[in-house]
Amino acid sequence: MEMIEVQGQPPHNSEPVVLIIGKMDGVHLGHQSLLQEAERLATEEDKIAVYGFSDHPKWVLRGDESFKYSLSTIEDRQTRLEQFGVDRYYHVHFTKEYAKTSPEEFVLQHLSRLNVRHVIVGEDFRFGKGRGSDAEGLAELCQQIGAGVSIVPGVQLHDRKVSSTDIRTHVTQGRMEAAQAMLGRPFEITGVVEKGEQLGRQLGFPTLNVGGIDEYVKVKPGVYLGLVKKVQEAPEYYYTLISAGYRPTVNGDSYKVEAYLLDFSGDLYDHKVTVQFLRHMRDEENFDGMDALIEQMHQDEKDARAILGL
Repeated sequence: MEMIEVQGQPPHNSEPVVLIIGKMDGVHLGHQSLLQEAERLATEEDKIAVYGFSDHPKWVLRGDESFKYSLSTIEDRQTRLEQFGVDRYYHVHFTKEYAKTSPEEFVLQHLSRLNVRHVIVGEDFRFGKGRGSDAEGLAELCQQIGAGVSIVPGVQLHDRKVSSTDIRTHVTQGRMEAAQAMLGRPFEITGVVEKGEQLGRQLGFPTLNVGGIDEYVKVKPGVYLGLVKKVQEAPEYYYTLISAGYRPTVNGDSYKVEAYLLDFSGDLYDHKVTVQFLRHMRDEENFDGMDALIEQMHQDEKDARAILGL
């Protein structure tokens, strides 16, 4: 996939483009319906492109911490979008200055440079300074650049529209099954295995300490059943128990994600791994000593094996 950084106006493009506009955080079921519409509309001559924003406006403009973190990094989004047939990703740097762009400027001075044949947005799409226009306004302005507009209805799940905001809430509350239902796959984070304090090894439960995950929304502290995927040409998957949180029993002072791979022996230091969260098993606890912690860890493994039929 071609990646184009955009600060202000995008570069001129000569190839016809079917363009999806949106942050696409998580590439959830709602986003997938936009991608399906793009695939339906695109001809052999068209490039399918996504015009995606770097940061959430509520974080950039209001400093709302709940929108600082994401369900997916830009690399995650690229990988997932490529799987859905996207040829090009415009990574638009959303700043306070960019937020001053009027709806007219956005269409007539930005989109007009892209040779857009058709634009696809969700029904709740708003754009321009102060969220000054909506999808219908976009359709009117796009007539001036000769581009059609498709306004795609939101995907409903249990009488509620699928949204990145709701998925973030599910993740922070440990509701992994609900997050998976909206994403169409397990919630996952990707990082690099780092050397930690190796306390788990001393306790008989050697764990992977997953680093480089600061961009992701923080999973509710607790123990989860999941999968670890070793990221490589032919991925390898392992069942795992995941500990996310602050490790109060051992006086931890920072949020960490650690994974104990069932029936695995080997060294994954410096390897890139993806951790998938399948099920919340229990909340994080402050145990009365190491013996109580070890006893609970054995029980966690027993429970996990029963669930998995191992």
